[in-house]
Amino acid sequence: MARLAGIDLPKQKRGEVGLTYIFGIGRTRARQILEELDISPETKVSEWTDDQVIEIRKHLDENFKLEGALRSDVNANIKRLMDIGCYRGLRHRKGLPVRGQRTKTNARNRKGRRRTVAGKKAAPRK
Repeated sequence: MARLAGIDLPKQKRGEVGLTYIFGIGRTRARQILEELDISPETKVSEWTDDQVIEIRKHLDENFKLEGALRSDVNANIKRLMDIGCYRGLRHRKGLPVRGQRTKTNARNRKGRRRTVAGKKAAPRK
């Protein structure tokens, strides 16, 4: 069982994919880490030796901010944007898309379920 940065990595996955279960590591960074440590990205997590796991853990601790520390940094950055009242902060505060996407249609994930507004029918003709 490989446990890195407080996360149990899935045994059946390739090393490159298994590392992505850690918040702050994507495919590119996982591939770079394994290349630097001369571990094949194709090797399954269950096939890693204890020395390799220790080596990876040491490398991650020295070079990257991961999991809890990274999450708190991201949340602090968002809170800072909201506190200074910049455009991006206002969009975060309102729960709308931050990066310029259209909102007339789409953006349902960010805005939540549709809420029907009463009284939107056309006025009756005379």
